[in-house]
Amino acid sequence: MGDREQLHELRQQAHNAGIEGNSKMTEQQLREALRRVGKGERPQMAKQEAKR
Repeated sequence: MGDREQLHELRQQAHNAGIEGNSKMTEQQLREALRRVGKGERPQMAKQEAKR
């Protein structure tokens, strides 16, 4: 899978997890936010923490 496809898949997963407005997040930020949501954190809090 190409990097572009992988990033698209991560963005889709983030969207499905409720992380809105993820288009400007990096791959690392997306992975961190998805990890936090998986542990039970609210999607928007996970997004904010991942962007720090």
